[in-house]
Amino acid sequence: MIRLSSPIRRCASVAGVLVLSGCAAAPVDLPSAPVQGHIAVRPGRPGFVVAAPHGSSDADSDEIAVEIARRTGFGLVVATGFSLEAETRARGGRRYKVNRPLEGVPGRPASEHVVTEAARRVYEAYEQRVREAAQGPLRFYAEIHGNNRRQCAGQIEIATVGVDRELALRLRALAELVRDAHLRANPEIDRLDVLIEPADAVTYRASGAKRDGILRLPQRALHIELPRCARRDFRETYTTILADFIAQAVSLPAGR
Repeated sequence: MIRLSSPIRRCASVAGVLVLSGCAAAPVDLPSAPVQGHIAVRPGRPGFVVAAPHGSSDADSDEIAVEIARRTGFGLVVATGFSLEAETRARGGRRYKVNRPLEGVPGRPASEHVVTEAARRVYEAYEQRVREAAQGPLRFYAEIHGNNRRQCAGQIEIATVGVDRELALRLRALAELVRDAHLRANPEIDRLDVLIEPADAVTYRASGAKRDGILRLPQRALHIELPRCARRDFRETYTTILADFIAQAVSLPAGR
């Protein structure tokens, strides 16, 4: 059962860093599970949503999503508190996947991720909140993620829905133009490559969310994977870059 609170002025993540004005918080009641996470929502421009499904475990993805939503006027959804095990130096922590009805360890093969009743209930709650934020058909959806993989350290990877190769090339060109414009004023910040499928091969293809999860819903979607440096060392600059990129990306017509 999902217990919805009335709109409140402050919705805090488990780290106490997520502050939203005029949001509505929904704890997900999982009596047999060791955690009780929360999903916060704030409606914005109908049909357009930015979200962070792993606002606690993908460090700083919650704050990045909040700021992008503020700058773009999009609806906002942030899920926090759905980790089942703490991350260690040796391995990631097991968690509910939130944006699809599975639980498992980030970075492990999909065959090791399992369907559970609790994971299904978490996903259903998340989908409900995304639909609330969209206030109708979900036209455009941007999801913010983070990873610490060494092979992805110098790049931003974007898996897509509703994007062909021609549009992916134009999106990549747009992202590079926006990035370079901001970095000219900040030469000390690392210039991260931008990879966008299907024009580029990406490590994180979001196959599960496309097949069984939230990425079944939107007409067009960007599943954005950020390396640690973009979320920690250069967060302010790359949040601005992403907000500008997303605000312009929604107006690009589909490829032919």
